[in-house]
Amino acid sequence: MPSILSSTNVVDPNGHDSNLRGGHAKARTRCLKPLVNSGSLDKFAHRDLTPVIGREFDDGLQVRDLIKADAQLINDLAVTISERGVVFLRNQDVNPQEMKTFCERITEAGGLVLTSHQPESSGLHVHPLTESGSELGDQISVISSEKQKKGGGLTHQLSDVSRFASAGWHADITFEPVPSDYAMLKIHTLPATGGDTLWASGYEIYDRLSPAMQSFLEGLTAIHDAKFFHDEAARLGNPIRDGIRGSPLNCGGALEAIHPVIRTNPVTGWKSVFVNKGFTRRINGVTKDESDLLLGYLFNLVAQNHDAQVRFNWRKNDLAIWDNRSNWHCATYDYAEQRAGDRVCSLGEAPFLDLMSKSRREALGL
Repeated sequence: MPSILSSTNVVDPNGHDSNLRGGHAKARTRCLKPLVNSGSLDKFAHRDLTPVIGREFDDGLQVRDLIKADAQLINDLAVTISERGVVFLRNQDVNPQEMKTFCERITEAGGLVLTSHQPESSGLHVHPLTESGSELGDQISVISSEKQKKGGGLTHQLSDVSRFASAGWHADITFEPVPSDYAMLKIHTLPATGGDTLWASGYEIYDRLSPAMQSFLEGLTAIHDAKFFHDEAARLGNPIRDGIRGSPLNCGGALEAIHPVIRTNPVTGWKSVFVNKGFTRRINGVTKDESDLLLGYLFNLVAQNHDAQVRFNWRKNDLAIWDNRSNWHCATYDYAEQRAGDRVCSLGEAPFLDLMSKSRREALGL
């Protein structure tokens, strides 16, 4: 069971010293209060894709311009991504190295305050299955249907246990002690039809729980692991990257972490559910049967509530940026042709729950 520190109202799953924004001392957010959106992005044409999640900007907003933008604009973009869950930028002329620079700017957002929200120890993630010496660099993950056909990673693991497309819902790298805050994916090669990606809001799923269930889950932690990556590494002939993977806490071959079941996003100050079918194995403090029932119920809330989801139809060179702390995503494998893109993940804080934080509906007065 996690420790609940009454003086700070923070749940720390690892039992380490905590402050108002909690978590492991080496990976503690520096965002002491939610960031504020000044509205500087309002001048760019955009539309919300659903009431709950997703915002799309037209191709007038270009990453190459944003990389050079002032701190206010980047701050507002980070807040927008965290509030809307995922932001889509159409028709981006940007290469993988520029994506890395852009992702670093977003995760370091908060230049208008004394420090960024990102812990000093966090950088860009290196995936355990990334080949050493890749020409794109360690921090670039190549998302490729050709690699999937060879049987690699999460897709292969899930296909062994389920024929339901919804089994693919996950948040990136939650098996790490310091998981991803923001991730971005640019798709540059597309089939003629198919290949959509869906995102779902962890804020909205939390809001759909009864107050009694919310309170119960706020006292629990869960085990996340990706031990199946060892089998995939052997299958692909590439050793697991067991050195530092973007944070000094993300290293070794255990590929396992304990996180709170309900998490506070420091950028918004909102609570969300933080378990996912891809990596969450067991809820602590309850029996195995109870854990299976709870996880199954939470996974079903994600998969079966299409009004908590947004579905994105990619066009060539579109870019998606999402907040991994409070959202899940799921690819759609309904194509035979090649589909490929590049992904970058930044690392945030060690997950924590501030018991004084609010739900999204509560914060917005809905």
